[in-house]
Amino acid sequence: MRAPKDRVATRRSAAVAARTTLTTLTAAVGTAGLAAAHANPGLLAEVDQHAAGVRDSLDGDRRPLTVAALAGYVDGLREAAAEHGWTPPAGAEVDWSEPDWMLTRLLAVCLLARGLDPRHLA
Repeated sequence: MRAPKDRVATRRSAAVAARTTLTTLTAAVGTAGLAAAHANPGLLAEVDQHAAGVRDSLDGDRRPLTVAALAGYVDGLREAAAEHGWTPPAGAEVDWSEPDWMLTRLLAVCLLARGLDPRHLA
């Protein structure tokens, strides 16, 4: 039995949206932030702790993390942060010497996304 065409398109669209969310996040904070973390052991330890928290939130010890799960987590995190008045830093540069909780959490998602099978992010 085959899925209806509109259902297949919806799944494909959701998969594209999830990949786009993670790709955009990586471009916005992940690339520079992870480079800064690898140069700063204290920041890397914080990011690792946040990554463990994200993994726990998504039951990552019992189920493999997926692009969809991480993207959904990011969307929910951003929505909750916006409700509490958080806005992303203005401008292209982020000061990674003392990032706030939200930026560190987003960076942790980028770290986890890097560990996914790259075929799922293309």
